[in-house]
Amino acid sequence: MAEKKLDRELTREEKITLLKVARNSIREALLGEKPEPPEIDSDIFHKKRGAFVTLHNHGQLRGCVGFIIEAKPLIDTIKEMAQAAALRDSRFEPVKADEIDDIDIEISVISPLHEIDNINEIIVGTHGLMIRRGFFSGLLLPQVATQQGWNRQAFLEYTCLKAGLPADAWKNPDINIYIFSAQVFAEKDVMNTT
Repeated sequence: MAEKKLDRELTREEKITLLKVARNSIREALLGEKPEPPEIDSDIFHKKRGAFVTLHNHGQLRGCVGFIIEAKPLIDTIKEMAQAAALRDSRFEPVKADEIDDIDIEISVISPLHEIDNINEIIVGTHGLMIRRGFFSGLLLPQVATQQGWNRQAFLEYTCLKAGLPADAWKNPDINIYIFSAQVFAEKDVMNTT
């Protein structure tokens, strides 16, 4: 069974709208502001999609939270995950109001998970990984392997570690390995282009 892709690539306008929705959601949570809703409305915003919102402050990770499951319409997922990344990523102190202007937002819109039997199906830089064994699971987005300069084996090992498993657990036959792809876009790339 082939990996399921997203319906289509998001347009630049759709990406800008989703980034604005994420920023407005964070501003609402931290400052109580109720910004105007986005001008562009798209059919894809109302489709159930998994997504992650990642926050950086001067290049340093400041929060990353998401849903891999297609539980809510994309626009609602982005709103909720933006606030969660700013306020509820347990690895970091909540974002403070005076940080808002220094935060760069990155969104990863996720394709459905696809379980694999052969690790050679993993394309580093294209696929994200989720590894599951019983109650343990770990997920890393596609861009993490590229940013860290990992090969396939290192990507598998770090995903196992994220799941709380030994680094070589991916070799066990009782491990479930899933791949997914993502459309990844950030304010610094999308908003600053003409």
